[in-house]
Amino acid sequence: MKDEHSNAAPRWLYQLQKRWKLKSLKQVLVVLVVFSCTGFTVFFIKKPILEGIAGGSNPSALANILYYVFILPLYNIILLFYGFILGQFHFFWEFEKRFFRKVFFLKKD
Repeated sequence: MKDEHSNAAPRWLYQLQKRWKLKSLKQVLVVLVVFSCTGFTVFFIKKPILEGIAGGSNPSALANILYYVFILPLYNIILLFYGFILGQFHFFWEFEKRFFRKVFFLKKD
């Protein structure tokens, strides 16, 4: 018996579509692009942020810790920005709400 997705996209894309409750594989790919763009943006802004915190080009351990404290909210804002630009704001807004409920042990409304 042939798998219904045997000649189409990889199975993991369909699994993401089901897990994230998305309507199409195109939407899955756009969501993955948003995550990628956010990751690259955070990667590219790390050095300037660390230099700003440390006041030079050789950051201390404390500067690194502060970077991770500051980058979490910034990452989420960038994620929503790219989600908005690429038409997936609703998905990422719901994603953020679930994330913060889990992080801060909040109950669902």
